[in-house]
Amino acid sequence: MDSREVYIDKKNNGSYVTKYENAVVPPKSECKDFCVKVKTETIGECDNVPVTIDPITAGVVARIPVVLADLVVQFNVISKIDLPEPAIEIKHIKKRIKITQCMLLQDTNILFIKGFVRKNIDYSTKDCSSRKGICGDIRHCTVDVPFECTTPVTFNGTVPAPPIPTTSTEFEYLRTKDLPNTFAEKDKLLAGDLSEFNQISTEFFNELPFCKLISSRIVEFDEYLHREHPRHAELPVGEKLFSKIEEKMVITLRLQLLQDRPVAIGPTVAVRPCNE
Repeated sequence: MDSREVYIDKKNNGSYVTKYENAVVPPKSECKDFCVKVKTETIGECDNVPVTIDPITAGVVARIPVVLADLVVQFNVISKIDLPEPAIEIKHIKKRIKITQCMLLQDTNILFIKGFVRKNIDYSTKDCSSRKGICGDIRHCTVDVPFECTTPVTFNGTVPAPPIPTTSTEFEYLRTKDLPNTFAEKDKLLAGDLSEFNQISTEFFNELPFCKLISSRIVEFDEYLHREHPRHAELPVGEKLFSKIEEKMVITLRLQLLQDRPVAIGPTVAVRPCNE
């Protein structure tokens, strides 16, 4: 068959269309639809010219993250996972840590941590079997195993800036009014004005401490549960199917607790307020 005389019409459900009358069209079962295409290209070097940096040489005050604490947190997790189908064995498990919450409760040293362990499980299944072997597919299942804990923090960097609370104060003005005839004519009512409401509200936007994940370490033990020999099937010696996994994990996280603070870099001159 000359492949140049036959092409696949993708717009017509992948049917084969000939360009010439004498083209030989193969049966559809003998050809595979387009799956993947890879193009590669070698990139050459690019020239560059260094540019002179003009830095600030005098002392400045910068707002940068400062380290409040550097700590290692360890906690234990136990979970059970149900696979969508019976499996022969686990081939590989790839794990990643995902932190969704790492919050310091202000005016305390308690850190709240919450997240997931993303587990991508590769396992083998049974398609056909005999006493001499098992054949099947390699499948995968991705799950998120949740965890959460609290831990006390020792501020081995610097103490966090205390939050400044919002304030609200009321004030009023003196008002002088005449009194009824039951009082002496020279008497006057001296009191606050009840016909108005005056208030001063001050709102402070504090910097919330935040976390940076430096590293993670997971030590786990996975055990297959309810391994059973399927009925009316032959398997090699010792082989069984299972669909439940019980896992125990010891998770160790290294975290840095930070807060944006104004920091003097180099010698600076203190500027006094104008009212001093």
